[in-house]
Amino acid sequence: MKFNKYHIAPQLKKSLEELGYKKPTDIQFKSIPQILSGQDILAIAQTGTGKTAAFAIPLISMLQENKRFQPEQNVKAVVMVPTRELALQIEEVFNELGKYTDVETISLIGGVDIEPQVEKLKAGVDVLIATPGRIQDLVHKGHLNLKKIDFLVLDEADHMLNKGFYQDIQHLIQFLPRRRQTLFFSATIDENIKDLAYALVSKPVRIQISPKDPVSKNVDHAVAYVAMDDKRFFLERVIKEHPDQKILVFVRTKVRAERVFKAMERVDIETATLHGDKEQEARFSVLDDFKEGRVKVLIATDISARGLDVKGVEYVVNYDLPDVAENYVHRVGRTGRGNNRGKAISFCSEEEKPILEEIESYLTQPIKTMKIHHNEYDETLAISEDNPNDWRSLIKEAEEAPKIKKKKRK
Repeated sequence: MKFNKYHIAPQLKKSLEELGYKKPTDIQFKSIPQILSGQDILAIAQTGTGKTAAFAIPLISMLQENKRFQPEQNVKAVVMVPTRELALQIEEVFNELGKYTDVETISLIGGVDIEPQVEKLKAGVDVLIATPGRIQDLVHKGHLNLKKIDFLVLDEADHMLNKGFYQDIQHLIQFLPRRRQTLFFSATIDENIKDLAYALVSKPVRIQISPKDPVSKNVDHAVAYVAMDDKRFFLERVIKEHPDQKILVFVRTKVRAERVFKAMERVDIETATLHGDKEQEARFSVLDDFKEGRVKVLIATDISARGLDVKGVEYVVNYDLPDVAENYVHRVGRTGRGNNRGKAISFCSEEEKPILEEIESYLTQPIKTMKIHHNEYDETLAISEDNPNDWRSLIKEAEEAPKIKKKKRK
């Protein structure tokens, strides 16, 4: 079924057509009709399957068709998310999809001047996107009346629990109205998530997509065995072999991010870094440069593994394997999003093999191995501009040798 056949607002159909949305993904196909019919949703779907549009499309349509605010209602729909980055990404999706509608969306995050946003909130908005901690703060300061909302969305619910938001969400339940529509989305499901979900939803329609393989079917992913000290040479090669592609590189720590940045700088490859030590404005600037293609290579820590939805990321490189097996899925899920295809390669050193075993156990299947023949491996090291024994240096030495011999004769 194509989007133009759905019973949604015509203004929304126009933006969907312009943005290239033709056929829904599996999660969209199963969720949108149920949400439009007023059902609560409990959806389990891996990253990159189009979850944001699965709730944004029906919400925008329903909000457009009912623009009347109730007395004391300044927000109609609240979307809870685990990170500021994800809040901004979802706001962007709502604004893109709803650009021909009258639906107003804002995200409230820390690290920036919040007063203008609060003033806008007081005037009334359709959709508010924020972390549970920020929502709790808004409620206690009297800026947000949760009792009057019509819709509640929890996105990346498992990540919210991992980040310690469980108590915040439990606390907020008492402020929610009994009559509301709740949409609960999570990449994984366990007992804690089940308990939280069933405390929020009422007779939900349960939707589960690709439970046997948590990695999106649109991602071709493989592992390459590379020594820890040689990883920079292989990253250099990957980048130079894909000069026009957006490449997202994941490392384990902030320090590693800056080291890899310096290594690429030495071989004249422009990159940018994204991690927790950067100020919020700097993170916005870096993300904007990457989105617009001004920077083709972004080096990030796991702070960006969830919620980073940049169009056109063709390649993900796991420079370091993640400490948490589940994060592998979220990292490689930054490519191959929606109906697009993507590639991911993981560099695995000898000391990281136990981590690889944990990841494969989590996936319940082995990751395809990219075989690197001995001569290919040596060639990758030899052609690097950062290798003192590269072919350019050897040629230079050969050219200098006759001059040295002549001087000795004198």
